[in-house]
Amino acid sequence: MVNKMNQVEICCGSYQDGIAAYKGGAKRIELNSALSVGGLTPSVVALKRLKKETDLKIMCMVRPRAGGFCYDKTDTAIMMEEAKMLLEQGADGIVFGFLKEDKTIDEEKTQDMVKLIKSYQKEAVFHRAIDVTIDIDEAMQCLIRCGVDRILTSGQRAKAMEGIECIAHIQKTYGDKIQILPGSGMNAQNAKEMLEKAQVHQIHSSCKIYAQDPTTVSQYVTYAYMDAPHESDYDQVDATLVKQLVDVVMR
Repeated sequence: MVNKMNQVEICCGSYQDGIAAYKGGAKRIELNSALSVGGLTPSVVALKRLKKETDLKIMCMVRPRAGGFCYDKTDTAIMMEEAKMLLEQGADGIVFGFLKEDKTIDEEKTQDMVKLIKSYQKEAVFHRAIDVTIDIDEAMQCLIRCGVDRILTSGQRAKAMEGIECIAHIQKTYGDKIQILPGSGMNAQNAKEMLEKAQVHQIHSSCKIYAQDPTTVSQYVTYAYMDAPHESDYDQVDATLVKQLVDVVMR
């Protein structure tokens, strides 16, 4: 049975982000590292501290590298080991994605990951790898067969509001079998429209601001991972933005 209670999930790249999400009233986060490349497997220490210090439901990303989602045997083995480690340290679910070179779901690898996650009685979440698949309906049917609990999607567009028609379609067609979580560019200003037009019950957002760190640049060297204007900034979750989003979605 798909849960139809409204939910907010905050995308976090660190322990500090998790604490900010918690203070803002979020009940669930997606914990990552390296959000600048779309999110990689997070620190186990961050997970353990957040589980100890909060009652957050924590979904952990398992992604070994930047780029796409077509993984060789070594990458896949590492992902399985990382998922097992995170689950044993208290993760409430694992966020992952496996594609083949032809941009279809790698059903065998997906089934293996779901089997591992379910052995711990936790949630299996397929991330925005679905947004680059060649046939959204075929992908959805495959993920349902595999036993995936939820998908994170922008509706196969750069931003979720641009993909709202696709999101509405998959919610109407498959929402009784799998949870649909819109993400990318979501905030307190557009969440209500997404909830009403797509008839979804969850919103995924980074609720981020930028903080200064002057040590990322010098006269001759830039260690920044972002383009201007954020050469000496880094992103972080803002508790006030989280609260604003929670107030819209949960009212």
